[in-house]
Formats: sequence, C-alpha cells, structure tokens
Amino acid sequence: MQTRPLSGKTALVTGSTSGIGLGIAHALAAEGANIVFNGFGDAALIADLQLQTATQFGVKTSYSNADVSKSVEIEQMMKTAIDEFGSIDILVNNAGIQYVANVEDFPVERWDAVIAINLTSAFHTTRLALPAMKKNNWGRIINIASAHGLVGSAGKSAYVASKHGIVGLTKVTALENSQTGITCNAICPGWVLTPLVQKQVDARAAAQNIPVEQAKRELLLEKQPSGEFVTPEQLGALAVFMCSSAASQVRGVAWNMDGGWVAQ
Repeated sequence: MQTRPLSGKTALVTGSTSGIGLGIAHALAAEGANIVFNGFGDAALIADLQLQTATQFGVKTSYSNADVSKSVEIEQMMKTAIDEFGSIDILVNNAGIQYVANVEDFPVERWDAVIAINLTSAFHTTRLALPAMKKNNWGRIINIASAHGLVGSAGKSAYVASKHGIVGLTKVTALENSQTGITCNAICPGWVLTPLVQKQVDARAAAQNIPVEQAKRELLLEKQPSGEFVTPEQLGALAVFMCSSAASQVRGVAWNMDGGWVAQ
C-alpha cells in the first residue's frame, strides 16, 4: 500500500464529534493521520466513531471529552495526546458556539462563553502544541474561523468578535513561525449544514410556517450567492491541502469558502 502523505502524523481536532470537525478529521485520517477526537456526545456513539474511523482509514484514534472553555481541561487533553502520540503535528481549532442578541441585550455570561470556546481555547491549544512542533520543525495549525471572521452580521457581536480574533491570532502565529516548518492558517466557511444550522433552518420553517427546503433556500440566499451549502467534505479537502507540501508557503491566510458571501 502506497504511503499516504500524512502517515505517521497526529491530528487533534477540537469539536470533532460532528459537523465540520468530523468532516475534517475524516479527511485527515484518509490521508493517514492519527486522530484525536474532542467534543461532547453519547459515549457509546463516540466509541463507535473512533472504531469506525480507525478501521476505515487504518489509523489510530483517541478521544478527549475536555471542555475547551476551561484551560485546565485543555492542558490535560494536550498533555495526554502528546504523551500518547509523541506530538500533535496537526492542530485544528474548530470548536465553537453561537448566541444571537443585540449588544445591549447580550447576556454577559454568554459573551464570556463564546469568547472562551471560539477564541481563547485556540490560544491555549496553540501555545501547548507549538513546543513539539518547533522541536520537529514541522506543524500545521488550522483555525476554523467563519465568513464572520471577515464581515459582520447584526446580533452576532460575540461570534463575530471571536472569529475576527481567530483571524488575528492566525496571522500572528504564522508570523512568529514564518522561518520554520510550521504554518498557521484560517478557514472561513460560509453556511454549512451542520446540526446547529439545521436547528436554525427548522426554527425558521416553524416560525414562518413554510417547508424546510424553502427555509433552507431563504437562509442561504440572505448571505450566500451560490445558494448552496458548503460541505464538511469540501472543508476537509481544503484542510488536507493546507497540510501538504504544496501549501508550505501558505501562511497567515484567512481562506474563505463561502459560496461568494464575502465577494459581495
């Protein structure tokens, strides 16, 4: 069997038990990377996910249920992963939450939670992954931002602030490691039909008493000119490219895959 490009590498993907994170984890595993899953969910289902991934792609897998809003749990997750695999070669900061309210009505505890999970967690994972990456002179840090890391939307102050912050963190991390074999880049998806977005679609359909497919279409066309969702598989393919030697000079970019959202 031909050696796959990421064989022998280990990827830790936060928020990878479903949605975008799972799509990226599978794409990296298909190229030979061992996978450290992280996220919440039913223990039995996650165990099955680990086993299926290991079996399908012929890689090793592990799982951490660390709550990435808590630095002490991130530190334990990173230590355990590095102890098990030797290093984290590929770090994908994907975990994220959303809350919608105008600034004057935004609950302070919700603001703190969004910033902690969407932005501060990426700082902690990055600072803890870098020493081993520097020792090996190779690493890939991929931060999952959003089209909202490049533009704003009313009612989403915490989310937009956190995603703009992720883009800034990406640039600084890339610059600080610009003369090493470590790259840091951000992916900025538009609408992706994750379980969280499906809830928004269902809520819109119920509120307006319209079919779900119509609600999907209306949601998309408010922002995304293509009228089509970005898929986790497409985002996974972009992450794989960012891990390749062809992308060794792709550094500090915020790469939007958004159906034309930011082009408007």
